[in-house]
Amino acid sequence: MDRIDDRDVVLERLPQPLHASRGARGGIQTVNRRTPALACALLRTFAAATFAIGLLAGCHSKGSADGPPIVLGFSQSGPDNIWRTANSDSIKSAAAAAGIQLRFIDAQQSQQEQIESLRALIAQRVDVIAFTPVAEAGWDEVLHEAKKAGIPVVLTARDIKVGDRSLYTSVLALDFVEEGRNAARWLLEFKLGRLGHTNIVELQGTPGSALADDRRRGFQEVIDTDPHFRIIRSESGEFTRTGGRQVMKKLLREEGKQINVLYAHNDEMALGAIEAIEQARLKPGKDIIIISIDGIRGAFEAMAAGKLNVSVECNPLFGPQLMGITKDLVAHRRLPHRLVVEEFTYPMDLARDALPARKY
Repeated sequence: MDRIDDRDVVLERLPQPLHASRGARGGIQTVNRRTPALACALLRTFAAATFAIGLLAGCHSKGSADGPPIVLGFSQSGPDNIWRTANSDSIKSAAAAAGIQLRFIDAQQSQQEQIESLRALIAQRVDVIAFTPVAEAGWDEVLHEAKKAGIPVVLTARDIKVGDRSLYTSVLALDFVEEGRNAARWLLEFKLGRLGHTNIVELQGTPGSALADDRRRGFQEVIDTDPHFRIIRSESGEFTRTGGRQVMKKLLREEGKQINVLYAHNDEMALGAIEAIEQARLKPGKDIIIISIDGIRGAFEAMAAGKLNVSVECNPLFGPQLMGITKDLVAHRRLPHRLVVEEFTYPMDLARDALPARKY
């Protein structure tokens, strides 16, 4: 190979300029120092073109101001209650605010419909798929299909059981166990320094559901640290107001004045139980301390009226968090496998001020 003088500027695969000589290898042009203005001009042109190409690529990337929008496919488990409606509204409004194109599908509480909705989103080649799973198991096959298509998947609200955890990227989880713990922590602080045993009746959710099992486990875990607190009865109210009212009537009839505290796995059952307590000519919130979970508007109204002592939030308004996760995934940023939705505990004395801002 001919030696090129180190005083020369080497430019690859440029059209041969005036006053330029061709080196021994035809693909390389060397410009003699006698034409410095031309060499500098060519270098400036080459550098500017390279910079412009990089700049244009950045400007037109997914989600940028001049690029195509990020497309998020979301499959909701179903419109089964006020909480779920608020959750869907939060996701829709957050997507619009973030400039993310949302393809929203309601699975109507059917796992088969949800699986088909996920396959439809895979076929549409969305950038990210998120869904609130209807069931705990049975997702491996469709998640393998998403992984093969190169589409990251985010779970919302609850986790699932799969053979390979890499089938989904992250879960934006509601921590049902921690909600149960927070309910019990409030009770221990509220009753701090009081003598004697505290008898608790528990209105459970649907038997065998992860939600009911976790809220029971978290509450029991904290209560077991103090021998003055004991759960004397546990009955399922199926997460409904009607169920809560009927079961509480039965408990009042069978346990009567032994009951000091009611712990309900959700606000709907607590609101039904309040009706039963009033029908028994007792004062809810005073004669019987009432603790529930979810933080729906109806619970805040009951707290403002002095009938419910505390509601532990189960926050459906995680749309903005989900949009942030979606943008991070499109930008190829690494995320933890588990992310937790922010939630708070609202005792009666804070409810009146917080009530006007409640969105669900």
